[in-house]
Amino acid sequence: MTLAAGRTFGTVGALAAFPRRLAVREVERQHGHLMRGVTRRTTDIVFGRTLLAKTGESTIETRVFAERKAGRQLHSENGFLRLLGLIKTPDASAMTRQSLLDQSRLAVDAFDLLSLFDAFEHDAEPYSFRDLILAKKYAGLVANGATWSAIARSVHRYGPVASLTAKSLHVGGSDAIYARLDHGLSELDGQMLFDLGATGDAELEERFAEAEAAEEEGRHDDAAALYQRCLAMDPGDAVTAFNRANCLRAAGRQVEAAHDYARAIKLDPGFVEAWFNLAGLMTDRGRTDSARRHLQKAIALDPNYADAIFNLAKLEFDAGDLVSARRWWVRYLELDAISEWARTAVRGIQFVDLHFAQKTAS
Repeated sequence: MTLAAGRTFGTVGALAAFPRRLAVREVERQHGHLMRGVTRRTTDIVFGRTLLAKTGESTIETRVFAERKAGRQLHSENGFLRLLGLIKTPDASAMTRQSLLDQSRLAVDAFDLLSLFDAFEHDAEPYSFRDLILAKKYAGLVANGATWSAIARSVHRYGPVASLTAKSLHVGGSDAIYARLDHGLSELDGQMLFDLGATGDAELEERFAEAEAAEEEGRHDDAAALYQRCLAMDPGDAVTAFNRANCLRAAGRQVEAAHDYARAIKLDPGFVEAWFNLAGLMTDRGRTDSARRHLQKAIALDPNYADAIFNLAKLEFDAGDLVSARRWWVRYLELDAISEWARTAVRGIQFVDLHFAQKTAS
């Protein structure tokens, strides 16, 4: 049994240290699953280092906080590769996280984010004495105005992070980090460390990021076209098909959306969100029986999927099956007792009970 077995890994940002297609192959060989983005089944998230060059610091921080709050395990690229057994953990590590923090006085949030983007020799405890040296250097940089993201970007342009322990690091504005060399200060520069991704991989990740941005901005037709380009490069990506279906549905292209939801399900039969969204599309089109089957499938795959349970209750209520509607609303309240949807479920149960009470009295 491998450490990856039974786990579903999602990626946020493209990998810089290893070609994604090879990572997919290795995770599957170890009986896990690696996909782009995040779904309800995602147990672990790998933050790609290329995210540093494409995404603002506050956006990254918000995403990291949200994923931690959701209970997912977060991995740096090196941590992910070590979990898969593709790179070795450096030797001579015995320091706890708390000890490193106490001695370096580096802020906890900055430390955790720098660890997540492999700015230390180790990605998790136990840490090494070299990690402590780096933490002290980073604390000094932060105290002089550097941001954690600028540090993370810069150290990977220089080379192996452990080699920085012998360098004197300095801040040149909030986004530039310099090392003192024999001939003076030199900005840490160069290519990303271990940039082994093939051109095709890089182009695919670039198009996917563009598509996500267009979708977020509400440019649904543009996003659908970009996702289609991604599917042309990687026809087996269920997440891309699902995202494209969402964009097509938002653009009013229902028939095409249904096709891509079905495609996502064919590629990944356990894709709960695809079953759920296809059910919503069928409801919009007045195909109640089909919507019911898709919602039932989503609930069978994820019995705690509250949204699917609520929608099935509403569908049964609208269809006149009050007994089933009540049963599903009761189940919904076991998962959510405080939201506005919960209050709607309570009112629905009260209506059904009153209906049957009046029917019995008459």
